[in-house]
Amino acid sequence: NITDDFRIKQTIPTIEYLLENKAKVILMSHLAYNRHLDMIWKRVKEYLKTKAEEIVFLDNLRLDEREKENSDEFAKELAKLGDIYINDAFGVCHRKHTSVVGIPKYLPSGAGFLLEKEIKVLSNILENSEHPLVAIIGGVKIESKAKVIEQFLEKADYVLIGGRIAEQTKNKSNKLYIPVDSKNGFDIGQKTIKIFSEIIKKARTILWAGPLGKFEDPAYEQGTKQIAEEISKNDKAFKIAGGGDTIFALTKFGLRDKFDHISTGGGAMLQFLSGEELPGLKALGYYNADLQMKC
Repeated sequence: NITDDFRIKQTIPTIEYLLENKAKVILMSHLAYNRHLDMIWKRVKEYLKTKAEEIVFLDNLRLDEREKENSDEFAKELAKLGDIYINDAFGVCHRKHTSVVGIPKYLPSGAGFLLEKEIKVLSNILENSEHPLVAIIGGVKIESKAKVIEQFLEKADYVLIGGRIAEQTKNKSNKLYIPVDSKNGFDIGQKTIKIFSEIIKKARTILWAGPLGKFEDPAYEQGTKQIAEEISKNDKAFKIAGGGDTIFALTKFGLRDKFDHISTGGGAMLQFLSGEELPGLKALGYYNADLQMKC
């Protein structure tokens, strides 16, 4: 089953635009494996207003090990399939994958509507965010977030850490808050929830990426749920959340509509807001002001 099709929905306007302008569309993604691809394809067709005869849906590119290797050979093979390359996958723009950074070397390239929207919203936060700015970072892998945490300690007024990464984070700043009663990284306790909630109430900008525990299990959902509810109550703050697990959590708790922007990227969102270049945007010429928007 497809537990959450939010990110699929967000790409539909770009696909519709291409079809309406008589393009033959080849969709590349990291979604599904083998037989599950049919479910994804069926869902895409359900949302399309235009007939989907002119669409080819490739299997999950990560099934080919060359995708993660940024293989020049694989990039050339994929580039031969089309005439123009459109990136509408902000969620993988922080990855140096073949389909993200390799193909643009061989085809005229641009950004889709979703990628354009993400850049506009996040750029506005970088330039005009109100303070106090609170960054909430959770999840499992510290390797992918350690550098971002360091960078946010310079930009944010408070950095709140939860999930398994909290156990691997050393508190070396008075801006950094880690759980005082963590349940082995599976959830945060009531003392931490209270501390985090008091900070969230003061915030004027809130950035959230990564759940604060194993929220999929009802036994460990309270931390993520209560913090999501506390964020939702703050009507004075601009609230943004991102990443697949965070989106799934907000959907589960019925709070997705309470946020001002839901980013399709978690790691990509954090990396962009921390000021670090995203390989996917660099491949499109974004940092040289050459990025072609709107397909």
